[in-house]
Amino acid sequence: MSTENGLSKRFEITGGDFGKAGSISTKIKEILQEIGINSTIIRRTAIATYEAEMNVVMYAKKADLTLHLTPAEISIRVYDEGPGIENIEMAMQEGFSTATDEMREMGFGAGLGLPNIKKNADRFEISSTPGKGTALDITIYLNQEGKK
Repeated sequence: MSTENGLSKRFEITGGDFGKAGSISTKIKEILQEIGINSTIIRRTAIATYEAEMNVVMYAKKADLTLHLTPAEISIRVYDEGPGIENIEMAMQEGFSTATDEMREMGFGAGLGLPNIKKNADRFEISSTPGKGTALDITIYLNQEGKK
C-alpha cells in the first residue's frame, strides 16, 4: 500500500453490484481517518469517491479506482469500462440523469453525482469515450488554504 512518494491503494469496482456499493468510499474514509487527515478533507473525499463509485455501479461494467496520498494532496483516479458519456457538459448539469426507472426506485439517479464530485474536489477532470469508458481525476488539497 505504501510507496516512497506517499501512500497508494488500488480498488476494483464491479458494475451492477449495488450490494457492495459504497464500500470502497468507506474503506478510503477509514484509511484517511487512521492516518489522521482533517475531518473536512475526509468528508469531501468520501463524498467524491462515493459518487464516483455509484456512477460505476450504475452505468459501467467495472472500474479501477486508485487512491494516491502525498503530504500535499489526495488524488483519486477512476477509470471505468462502460458506455462512456455522450455529452459531458450536459452530464455535469445538476439534475441531468440517464438513470433507469429501476435505479430511481432504489433512490439513485438524481443527477447530482458528477456535480457533487466537482463541488468537493479542488481539481476535477473528466474525459470519456463513448463505447469505451470514462476517466475521472479528482484532487483534494490537504492544505485548507489550497481550497478553491
